[in-house]
Amino acid sequence: MSLSADLFKPVPYELWRDDPTAFADRLGASFRETGFAVVSGHTLDGATLDRGLAAAKAFFALPADVKQRYFVKGGGGQRGYTPFGIEVAKGATARDLKEFWHVGRELPDDHPYRDMMAANLYVSEVEGWKDDTNAMFAELDRFGGELLSAVALHLGLSKDFFTDPVSKDFFTDPVRDGNSLHYPAQQEPPAPGSVRAGAHEDINVITLLLGAEEAGLEVLHRNGSWLSVNPPPGSLVVNIGDMLQRLTNHALPSTTHRVVNPSRERARYSRYSTPYFLHFRPDYEIRTLASCVSAETPDRYPEPITAQAYLQQRLKEIGLVM
Repeated sequence: MSLSADLFKPVPYELWRDDPTAFADRLGASFRETGFAVVSGHTLDGATLDRGLAAAKAFFALPADVKQRYFVKGGGGQRGYTPFGIEVAKGATARDLKEFWHVGRELPDDHPYRDMMAANLYVSEVEGWKDDTNAMFAELDRFGGELLSAVALHLGLSKDFFTDPVSKDFFTDPVRDGNSLHYPAQQEPPAPGSVRAGAHEDINVITLLLGAEEAGLEVLHRNGSWLSVNPPPGSLVVNIGDMLQRLTNHALPSTTHRVVNPSRERARYSRYSTPYFLHFRPDYEIRTLASCVSAETPDRYPEPITAQAYLQQRLKEIGLVM
């Protein structure tokens, strides 16, 4: 068995129902080793996901001038459309060979976070866009909450640490959002150094990633090698983001990953993927968990930072905010 296959062996979700502690331990062990985990047997509704992906593909197939109408200049790519070749990985110079759509949770006008979170945009040219995309991300939202319960259990916290709406520790709602990504077919060889998504880490708490139809996702292992992540059909990739890495003092690492260019044989095919991001609420103060600090692992982040300040800092680093 290859190192990739061994490290990314799927964790069966059925185990969560039968033995939550065992599931949390296996999920956490994968996160600690690679920052990533593959979950099989998830409870996401396939028909709902298919409709959401079909809506995304229909949007990306629209003429460029139509898509451009949904680009929010100065919006940091946080809502609506971001055209091809704008985002750049932190520290890189070559821009990513992708375009994407970003959607967030629906908030009422009087919500306390409304001034920090823009309203969603909806594509009138694609029939059923609002219902189909909202339903897809609602499914991912639901399942993401279950996985956060497993993360909390693995960290020795109460199972509802991240998810209980009446708990003082509830801080993931309502900042959950998702992307629909399109990596267009490459008719001509890309410029030297340009890849579909440059090496980067995610900013948020955890990311749920539906399996893409085309290969290309690679994870940088701590031994210095790049490992391919090729989840079996019907499984879900989950990875740790920088915010959770910071909260856990790197006990759960946010691992560098990328999407490499396709082989010559697959270059004529587009690649689509749907990452769903769970964040801390904007005013949550990210302060290292005391349980993750010891004499052997001193606190890397003695000064806390709010989630909103951290997000804005990172968006500037990747070229989405000036």
